[in-house]
Amino acid sequence: MSVRVLLADDQALVRGGFRMILDARDDLEVVGEAGDGREAVALTAALRPDVVLMDVRMPGVDGLEATRRIAASGSPARVIILTTYDVDEAVFAALRAGASAFLLKDARPAELVEAVRVVARGDALLAPSVTRRLLDRFAAALPDPTGPPPGLDGLSEREVEVLRLVALALSNAEIAERLVLTEATVKTHVSAVLRKLGLRDRVQAVVLAYDLGLVRPRSL
Repeated sequence: MSVRVLLADDQALVRGGFRMILDARDDLEVVGEAGDGREAVALTAALRPDVVLMDVRMPGVDGLEATRRIAASGSPARVIILTTYDVDEAVFAALRAGASAFLLKDARPAELVEAVRVVARGDALLAPSVTRRLLDRFAAALPDPTGPPPGLDGLSEREVEVLRLVALALSNAEIAERLVLTEATVKTHVSAVLRKLGLRDRVQAVVLAYDLGLVRPRSL
């Protein structure tokens, strides 16, 4: 079954390039194109794509607001933010709004394809180096913890520990090695954390952990 992809970018040439790359893969299918954020929201509801490739800067409703609206609608579509810049305020805000990943517009075709596949599987795409830069850049806006992070009462001590390591952008394999657990056990813990906290994916877990002060730049 093909992964259904919606392209949202105000430049037709960019959309055309992405379509050529994605449609050349047997397991990927571009089901629609949007020239602005408002159209992206409408087409997401109408076409029900699995993944939306969303440009940040578009006229009218921009990619950030469109991402927020898609997430708020309850759509299962995963949003990959497309940006010209490695890390900026728009990217951080987009992750908070519900995006599952971000990708540079000059990424290689293979990277674009892999990003779509990873996000479609329900995983998140946020490299440790990116997480570190995000924390360093926006440290001043993060809460200063004065005690145990609030909002985690429903988690066990082990689940809180796993959440913290997820927020440090460790993979399941790396968490398993750190905690001397099997990778399957870590996966179960991660799934439980996401379910109990009502989160869509690992990126949202990362953002929440920062908001609650569970991790700080010095943690990295």
